[in-house]
Amino acid sequence: MLYIHIPFCEKKCGYCAFASVAGARELYRPYCTALLEELSRLPRRQLSTLFFGGGTPTSLPTDLLCELLDFIRQHFSFAEEAEVSMEANPGTVSFESLRRLRLAGVNRISFGVQSFDDDELRVLGRIHNAEEAREAVRMARDAGFDNLSLDLMYGLPDQDTQAFDFSLHCALELHPRHISLYQLTPEEGTPLFTALENGRLTLPGEEDIIAMDSLVNRVTAEAGFEHYETSNYALPGYRCRHNIRYWHNEEWFAAGAAAVSYVQGCRERREENPWHYIEKITAGEDAVVERESLDREASFRETVIMGLRMMEGVDLSELQCRFHLEPRQYYGGVLQKLMEQGLVERTPTHLKLSPAGHSFANIVMAELV
Repeated sequence: MLYIHIPFCEKKCGYCAFASVAGARELYRPYCTALLEELSRLPRRQLSTLFFGGGTPTSLPTDLLCELLDFIRQHFSFAEEAEVSMEANPGTVSFESLRRLRLAGVNRISFGVQSFDDDELRVLGRIHNAEEAREAVRMARDAGFDNLSLDLMYGLPDQDTQAFDFSLHCALELHPRHISLYQLTPEEGTPLFTALENGRLTLPGEEDIIAMDSLVNRVTAEAGFEHYETSNYALPGYRCRHNIRYWHNEEWFAAGAAAVSYVQGCRERREENPWHYIEKITAGEDAVVERESLDREASFRETVIMGLRMMEGVDLSELQCRFHLEPRQYYGGVLQKLMEQGLVERTPTHLKLSPAGHSFANIVMAELV
């Protein structure tokens, strides 16, 4: 399992707090050269999943992306039917770029659409419009992509349930295999957060959000999607295998500015600034700026919390096998209280959030951390 972080975007969206920079085209080649060097330092392992995230990976010229993919295929081996994912913005792809990526081995593409309402897209600061999103999906299909995912956001400024219903149905009409649905969370320091603080924008109320949540569950189920993780829905056989390994708290390698890896109980975070990342790698130095070694109990708690994001919950036998710990004994009265409140359920095989628990997931996680 390998994650590659591409920190570049054409434009920084107003809500975005991720590690990314707009423009900086002069860094594209030096950054990829540094990435290749860092990748060459990683042990040669077999990969079952590879994920390019960002930022917007498809902001990079396709030649550079293909160069990275070719090197990874030479340095690592791939498991049969390995999942190779690429995040993309509809405004940064063409039929030719998608065709080349498919030929280079990318077999899953995830478009950050966010909305099919042009006014909402402008408020969010997206560089594409609704029709360009539809066209990107059509081009991806023509280029040979079957495993196609769409990201949508809801709870947008001044959005009502009817407006979100429109976007959700527009997304489903494109027949994606997977859909991620995220409630907008304003992040301090972003232009959107400032606009909300100043009263220039307002978010939907709690009743509207509850109605949108209900809409999501009903409409996706009617379309045949499995709700398998807090924010993710998939047709049978199309769950994101890479992200599932995160939620199971399994090991993964990573490379690139701001990328985080987790290997043998040690979490490592790399230099976030792409200029500094390039300088460190070019000088032969380690780009890791923070290391955290988790002891058995800390790793156990993290695995429980991550696993509870899955609708099926966390597997009790796997917890016992990995950590020799049992949640009810470990958490004692804390877990018992959550179960009595109807927020957490225990089946013969799993510990999971109840339907009510998913609405108060942050409260549950805070109790179990």
